[in-house]
Formats: sequence, structure tokens, C-alpha cells
Amino acid sequence: MKTVCDFCKTEYNMSARAGSTVRCAICGNTWTVAAPARRNTFLMFFASLCALLSAIIFVVAVIVTNRPDPRKQEPLYASVTGHQVVTTADGVRQLVVTGTIQNQTDDIYGVPDLEIILRDATGRIISRQKFMPSATLLDAGASSEFRHVLSAPVTSDIKSIDVRLLTNGGAKK
Repeated sequence: MKTVCDFCKTEYNMSARAGSTVRCAICGNTWTVAAPARRNTFLMFFASLCALLSAIIFVVAVIVTNRPDPRKQEPLYASVTGHQVVTTADGVRQLVVTGTIQNQTDDIYGVPDLEIILRDATGRIISRQKFMPSATLLDAGASSEFRHVLSAPVTSDIKSIDVRLLTNGGAKK
């Protein structure tokens, strides 16, 4: 146990128990050994809990602020900008889908085939149609419009229209 003389401040390491009387070898002063200071276990637990919570908040903040934008990971991005129903001379109603393809990089990229996906209210796929866009290459930062007439007649079940870029026979890039 470490103890200090009250008068001359000489430090001692001894095996004296708390409450026992000791005499200083330097100045002759006598004093009672105080009980060692106890750490408050509740405060230690609370401080540890605060440190852990701070670390968790920091990690979450770093993950959220550095989350990659999936659109920026791919060089090309396709989106539907509109649609309309047209009636042919034979009286068949067809869906015309328009959209854009954008090159998000500083390089020239070849444009793969596109696929239009029609879904119902539950998200079930009603129809898929693959087609070739009019642009085969896109310059850095450029975009190209597309327009596609679906070959299947229009049904009233269509609730959403999506477009995706295809590579290697239909696999999503």
C-alpha cells in the first residue's frame, strides 16, 4: 500500500493496514494510514457504457455518410422518363416507353441491350421485353434518349415500369 507522511511528504510503500499508526523515518511524524480510495463501480460502468455508445454512433455515422450511391458505381444508368398508350391502325393498344441512358464516367462506354419490365400492383412481373437502344456508344458524361414500343398489347394490370441495362445475354451489370 502506498502512503505519504502528512508533514514532510515522504512516500512509503508498506504493508500497513488502513487505520494503523505509522511513524515517518525522516521527520518522526506519526499519522494514521488512510483507507485506499475506492473507485465507484457504478461510475466506471456508466463511463464505459457512454464510451461504447459513442463508438457505435461514430461507426453508424461513418457508414451512413460513406455509403456508396449504387447509381455512381455503374458507368451507365438507365431510367424511364415517360410512357403512353397508342392505338395501331389495327385497333391494338400498345405501350410506348421513353427514357434516358446516361454515362456517369469520364470514359466512352458501349451501350448494352435494355430490358423493359412491367409489374403489377403486387410487384409480380407481367412482361419483360429486351431491345437494342439507338445509341451504341456514349461519350463521357453524355446521355441518350430511347423510345420503345412494346410488342404485347396493353393490359390494365400494369402498375410500374422499370428499365435495366443488360450484359452477357441478359445478366444485370
